[in-house]
Amino acid sequence: MKADVNNIILNYIIEGNGNPLILLHGNGEDHHIFDKLIEKLKENFTVYAIDSRNHGDSTKTQDYSYETMAKDIYQFIKKLGLKEVSVVGFSDGAIISLLLSIKYQNIFKKMALLGVNLKPEDFKKNIYSYLQYEYEKNNDPLVKMMLEQPQIDLNELKVISTPTLVIAAQNDLFYRKSFLNIVKTMTNATLKVIPKHDHGSYIINNDLLYSDLKDFLL
Repeated sequence: MKADVNNIILNYIIEGNGNPLILLHGNGEDHHIFDKLIEKLKENFTVYAIDSRNHGDSTKTQDYSYETMAKDIYQFIKKLGLKEVSVVGFSDGAIISLLLSIKYQNIFKKMALLGVNLKPEDFKKNIYSYLQYEYEKNNDPLVKMMLEQPQIDLNELKVISTPTLVIAAQNDLFYRKSFLNIVKTMTNATLKVIPKHDHGSYIINNDLLYSDLKDFLL
């Protein structure tokens, strides 16, 4: 499926029946990372899995900005007339979800934020150094975006009252403290840490979270 929003085309799929649920992937990926999870989620939800701009089969642009990507999703929700919509955002997708909730506090019914960060400093030092090395080698604008963005102040989260499940991996890319600070600051958030997994292993091509997400979102 294609949606014309914010002067670009977003590629997406629709699966299942029930209340609308948007899935947003991470940096350098596309909606197919959720294929196994969608097979289960579609039993309870109408799933909208979207390729972000500059990813998958969506439009490639010169604009690499989480703020712009959030605007894309806002227009997607409005264009399709989605109501009572929840979101599962992984990594970049979680950042986009947060930005939307800061600007439009009631846009989501519920929100699951997987592997989210508020600023580049949340990366563990060795990971940030590796990203710097990768950018110097390849000049990838997607890597540059992670090195410079987002810049979300912790206090901005205080306006969000949406029920939120924050998920981190035991061996995540980000410091555990950053996840704890998010949950402490938001008024209606809880943290779940996935043992023996890294940043993406529990969600990419994996349906491990199905039961947790179903219980939280329904």
